[in-house]
Amino acid sequence: MPKYERYFLKPSIPLIKIMILIKLGGSIITNKQKPLTANVSAIKQIASHLRKVKEQCMIVHGGGSFGHYWSVKYDMHTKPDRYSIKGVSIVKNSMVELNKLVLQLFHQSGLNPYCLPPTDFIFGNKPIIKKVKEIPKIANTGLIPVSYGDVMWFGKNKFYILSGDKIMGILTRILKPRLAVFVTNVDGVYSNIKTRKLIHEITTERPTIADVKMDVTGGMNRKIKEAMNMSRNGTNVFFVNGKIPQRIVNAINDKEFEGTLFRG
Repeated sequence: MPKYERYFLKPSIPLIKIMILIKLGGSIITNKQKPLTANVSAIKQIASHLRKVKEQCMIVHGGGSFGHYWSVKYDMHTKPDRYSIKGVSIVKNSMVELNKLVLQLFHQSGLNPYCLPPTDFIFGNKPIIKKVKEIPKIANTGLIPVSYGDVMWFGKNKFYILSGDKIMGILTRILKPRLAVFVTNVDGVYSNIKTRKLIHEITTERPTIADVKMDVTGGMNRKIKEAMNMSRNGTNVFFVNGKIPQRIVNAINDKEFEGTLFRG
């Protein structure tokens, strides 16, 4: 596996380390087959491995059987609309509940998570650039900012679902992290799901799903499109299996691992 390019700041600029963004998919931190059920053991194992990461990082997690379950039930989408107020309340509260559990388990594993709801740095459907640029400063203290997908106020009595994948894309465009890691419940991106034939690397020279001949489901499709956009902006993006959390550490530390790299 080739070495990843490191970014250096000019001496005249105060040093703020370049971040690593890690997305914990709802498929790995919850049991999607059972509504409102967290995968506690998976979260603990991932957290224990994150202790090995010596660079500053930020975590974004999905909704899985919490927020995603309720957003489907109340027919809520990424398009701003006047959705059920009861549904908005339930989705919001379920994501707060899941986030609280993730924070607690991180604490128990010896990490120092810092809750950073998307409303802290996104207004309507636009990022607050100044707030986003403060995130590396928070991480530079030794805290780990933790954000999550959520239901967001858009204005004009409208709300919308902001996915964790979308948050990853927003943060990447502004912060230009050294790399981004999507942690899922599969090894990476397959060219054939039945045979589990893994695509090890995807470059911007082959920018579309059709070009690469991927065999993906709807949820993974959205992640891949976001990852492609992120890699076009110059960030290396990894897809790894959270069931084997050492792969997260290996990807970050530039060691051989099983997964898919979207080369920036």
